[in-house]
Amino acid sequence: MKTNRIQIALLALAALGAAAFGVYRVVLHATPVQTVAATQGIVPVRITGPGTVQARVPVTLGARVTATVTVLHADQGDVVKRGQLLAQLDDRDLSAKRASVTGQQDTLARNAKAARANIAKAQADVDLARSKHRRDAELFATGYLSQAALDASGAALRAAEANLDNTKETFAAREAETGILSQEARFADAVLSFTRIVAPMDGVIIQRSAEVGSTVVPGSPMFRMVDPATLWGAARVDESVVGRVRLGMPASIRLRTGEVVSGKVARIARQSDAATRELEVNVAFDAPLERFAIDQEAEVTIHAGEDKGLVLPIGALVQLQGKQGVMLVREGRAQFQSRETGAADAKL
Repeated sequence: MKTNRIQIALLALAALGAAAFGVYRVVLHATPVQTVAATQGIVPVRITGPGTVQARVPVTLGARVTATVTVLHADQGDVVKRGQLLAQLDDRDLSAKRASVTGQQDTLARNAKAARANIAKAQADVDLARSKHRRDAELFATGYLSQAALDASGAALRAAEANLDNTKETFAAREAETGILSQEARFADAVLSFTRIVAPMDGVIIQRSAEVGSTVVPGSPMFRMVDPATLWGAARVDESVVGRVRLGMPASIRLRTGEVVSGKVARIARQSDAATRELEVNVAFDAPLERFAIDQEAEVTIHAGEDKGLVLPIGALVQLQGKQGVMLVREGRAQFQSRETGAADAKL
């Protein structure tokens, strides 16, 4: 029993000694720490955000008629010129329809020519009937012609004039039909031209969605192309810092390949993402990319000027009770003081 009491007393003395040593280390013993002096300086402001390579004006070429792809003249990665033929669709039925319209035009042209000749003939008949009626009127006035003969010549003149009016109306109808057929011919030509898929601009084919033998319908995408000169980096920038971004600010874009290219802010979106609270900022490349991929990952850094103020290493910042600040040394003792921070630069 006496031995147990001695052991308990020894443990209590050990615990008391450890506590006394802890108080000494924390309160009575001053632990040396490294201090830095805050100095006035300039910190460059760099706003960084994730992004992708996008085309300002991507173009999708689709079919406008239902037909079968017969020939393909372009593939992904091809550089094409405006007006260059990219694909040919089966045009046999449309060509037949156009030929039918052409045949109708030829027939109508002959009918119009005949109607024009009928007008000339009817005009000659009117002139002849008018001359005869004039002579008959003179003879009737001198008593050498009866009233019945005069009435007959007058009726013949009216019939000739009516026939002239009829031939003119017939010719006008042929002219109207010619105009309608001309419209049908232009429509047939337009539809026939839809079987030729041509490049609307200079650019690069980034996607081909059709194969020879496949049937396409109106609206079916066949090619996607972009103009390399219109590429830019679409970055997502937090709402808290996007207010410092201005059009024309210099920027750098680091591609997933490791290549870093320069650019300038070309557009700032006015619609924020409700989930991420970010806005899109588009940075145009200073020079077209030689090799690129749409939607390629990139990191965009916008150089948004400089901040002046007290400069400290970021390691000097501490957190205490949810506040950020620094430990100030006053009369040999460290005291916490909260501070608001500005821009940071890892290169300083």
